[in-house]
Amino acid sequence: MLREEIPSQSSELCPIMKTSAGKLERLVRAFRGRRMGVLGDFMLDRYVWGSATRLSPEAAVPVVDFVSESQVLGGAGNVAANLAALGAKVEAFGVTGEDDAGLALKRCLAAQGIGAKGMLEDASRMTTVKTRVIARHQQVVRVDRERRGPVDSALEEKLIRRVKAAIQHLDALVISDYDKGVVTDVVAERVLGEAQRRGLPALVKPKTSRLFGYQGATAIVCNSKEAGFFVTRSLADDIAVEQAGRSLLAHFGCAAVLITRGEHGLSVIEEGVAKPVHVPATSFEISYARVGLPGVERGTAARQVFDVTGAGDTVLSVLALGVASGAAVQDAARLANLAAGVVVGKLGTATLSPAELSAALRELV
Repeated sequence: MLREEIPSQSSELCPIMKTSAGKLERLVRAFRGRRMGVLGDFMLDRYVWGSATRLSPEAAVPVVDFVSESQVLGGAGNVAANLAALGAKVEAFGVTGEDDAGLALKRCLAAQGIGAKGMLEDASRMTTVKTRVIARHQQVVRVDRERRGPVDSALEEKLIRRVKAAIQHLDALVISDYDKGVVTDVVAERVLGEAQRRGLPALVKPKTSRLFGYQGATAIVCNSKEAGFFVTRSLADDIAVEQAGRSLLAHFGCAAVLITRGEHGLSVIEEGVAKPVHVPATSFEISYARVGLPGVERGTAARQVFDVTGAGDTVLSVLALGVASGAAVQDAARLANLAAGVVVGKLGTATLSPAELSAALRELV
């Protein structure tokens, strides 16, 4: 674990209002057509919708009467879906099983216009599926079907070749590691090394089980719990967050660390920048519908957070698009925080459109 103690420097609160609305609006428009690669653990998120009005006589659990079923991209797939929804041209790199869920996942990729030439199949693996049972807008239970072991060396080599061949045509690469076995140490080291050699921005969502991977990433994006695990202490305030961020900068050899902090927004710590940026959470009042389809009521200072599923994926996606579009990390982070504030008001794994992001931006600035 990392145990380095670093003297704190004073931090500064930098809300989104300090960046001009016009500048961030232009950044949103610049997202369209950016060529983005996503490498990682692609999953299928299934939702079983029903109603629950009674308890089972067999146990103190609700009986859910089935109404319908739907499925969307999850894990690294949600990152890819967020990028595509914001107008990027996306290429996916990952591994599925040779099963019905794998076919369904690829259909979801095709429906979003996401390229799947980098998606490999492995007959010895199963496609990761997370099934959530939802009754009256509440999650009753989640069932996971997956294999977490690393891919074999032959598949690992094939995946690396696919990514390296595509890197020269990308504006940025995102690595979304959910610890399901696709992003091995070898994959991370060789892919990030190639990206660094070519000057390609590479943004990584790390997994706490991989302490020594991801060297050379442009930026690391993690939540406060993950960051606290890396530095072996809880992050109770801004000073602790800054100390953790600077420890992670040194450990990963990256240019920036972004730590998401739930209701406290997010913090950005950059190499060579004396003061971290703390971006406060945004405020919306949400009425809910199905996955990805909320009604937004303006003119209120409160926010109902219904479902944080995939909010970190949204932050990673918008940050990556901002960096790929030439924005400073701090500006991209402010926009990413705003995007997450919209997505947490949507039920289940969700994305947002450029129009939604622009509308939220106009509301706040």
